[in-house]
Amino acid sequence: MRVKGGTVTRKRRKKWLKLAKGYWGHKSIGYKVAKQAVVKSWTYAFRDRKQVKRDFRKLWIARINAASRPLGITYSQLINGLKKANIEVNRKMLSELAIHHNKVFEAIIKQAKSALK
Repeated sequence: MRVKGGTVTRKRRKKWLKLAKGYWGHKSIGYKVAKQAVVKSWTYAFRDRKQVKRDFRKLWIARINAASRPLGITYSQLINGLKKANIEVNRKMLSELAIHHNKVFEAIIKQAKSALK
């Protein structure tokens, strides 16, 4: 006697369609297209979890550079001066200081400049 396995197949397909909920067009309706779309979205999600970290680092560097240039020092000179002065502040905190605490940021820049001389 032939066993069709309809309930198992339907359950498997509904699982993929549930994952594709909210997708546009046939990606949320058709099983094959929905499965492809979900797998592709997982690859994008995996890739972009790494990309977000890179993007934030770029943002922090741009902020530090923009805040330090009017004070007479470039970003690369600032980082070099901080290393020579043995000041360990990460880029996220430096950008926060540059935005919210200008006086502290200026004091750090003075120390970095003096270490460069």
